[in-house]
Amino acid sequence: MRYVKIEALVPFADPDQVFARISDFPRYKDYTEAVREIKVTAELDRATLSEWSVYFRNGILCWTERDEIDSEQRTIDFEQLDGDFDKFSGTWTVTPVGHDVRVVFTASFDLGMPSLAGIIDPIAEHTLRENMCSILRGLLGPGVKFLDGNAQIPVTESVER
Repeated sequence: MRYVKIEALVPFADPDQVFARISDFPRYKDYTEAVREIKVTAELDRATLSEWSVYFRNGILCWTERDEIDSEQRTIDFEQLDGDFDKFSGTWTVTPVGHDVRVVFTASFDLGMPSLAGIIDPIAEHTLRENMCSILRGLLGPGVKFLDGNAQIPVTESVER
């Protein structure tokens, strides 16, 4: 199982507005060419069902996930219900830090190809990190600062869109 964690800081932001942007999945395709399409297919009390289609290498990965959305706590827990991953789940958290907002994205995944895991999994991990950073830059603006060294952006550098 591979694990990805990306932490970002949004200076002088409103945590509720940041959370609203993060939970607007269909907008993700506006910020990275890797997302082919995201459809929210059902809205339940505190959850949604969404269908995802993303470009990966020379093909397309598709899955359906359940997203448990807690607007009060500003968290989203997601888990694949069906699709191309063997397992895929994770969490978004949005928390105020003084006048700033901290956003944390975590995900665990298994592509279910043990014989190719040594080759494919690192590529998938890198691609997921790269795409999520692009999405966060687009959703949160040019002032977003990545705090995680694995996000491949220095902690002290602001990202320009």
